[in-house]
Amino acid sequence: MTLTITTANLNGIRAAKRKGVSKWLARNTPDIWCMQETRAPQEILDEMFQDFGATYVEQGRIATPDDLATVDDVCRIKGRAGVGLLTDRPVERTRIGLPGLSEDVDSGRWVEADVRTPQGYEITVVCVYVHAGGDGDDIKEVQKYRFLDAMTERMRELQDIAASGGNQAVICGDFNIAHTPIDLKNAKANITTHGFLPEERAYMDRWIGQMEYVDVMRDLAGDIQGPYTWWSQRGRAFDNDAGWRLDYQFATPELALTARGFRVDRAEEWFKRWSDHAPLTITYDV
Repeated sequence: MTLTITTANLNGIRAAKRKGVSKWLARNTPDIWCMQETRAPQEILDEMFQDFGATYVEQGRIATPDDLATVDDVCRIKGRAGVGLLTDRPVERTRIGLPGLSEDVDSGRWVEADVRTPQGYEITVVCVYVHAGGDGDDIKEVQKYRFLDAMTERMRELQDIAASGGNQAVICGDFNIAHTPIDLKNAKANITTHGFLPEERAYMDRWIGQMEYVDVMRDLAGDIQGPYTWWSQRGRAFDNDAGWRLDYQFATPELALTARGFRVDRAEEWFKRWSDHAPLTITYDV
């Protein structure tokens, strides 16, 4: 049996619901769904997760919506960030947040779940939203690098656990970084743009080169241009496929070896989108 893991930036869970995310869910129904930028208070998330759970019931995956396992972190700043993870698989343990990050802006960005696979193994799935930073905004840039430092340390711990025979791990989310020139349409024009700065890209170099994480989609796709997962709302970026690859799944080596395929659900037309991001789904045979 295989395990499907989807990561998707919703650009607001209520807006995504209005624009048709439920139809996407009915067609796909991943085993594990990591979502970023939920931008909603806890009571709204609980309501939405119940609604999503009803779809899993309709698909014969669970008996009642309450059987859906969920973990989330709401940003303490209203209307900002927020991440959530839901699955119809058994969840053994959950963890929220990263050590040393206590400001309001740091909340709603990192959750972990130890999930039981169909074969009985346990893997750690992380849902993360990385600060976007901001051109000319020194405070936002400091916040982004501080968060990247904290998550890198936690990723190192998860890699050590995996290397010593413990849970394999996969870190899923919107990283707000395009790693290499093939991960955005106009690399030369964006060399000084946040999201493609050398200092930001160096973190991914470290995760892959020094810590042995695998960029699973890139490993499966090979050295081709794209496929992208985000398109600016400005101009005709979507129509011209002038996008960026900002959404990733970084897996520890043993788990990455089980990856069998990926799919980026880019909408057929601009008006059919329910977010400015497209979901990235990877199938693992763990």
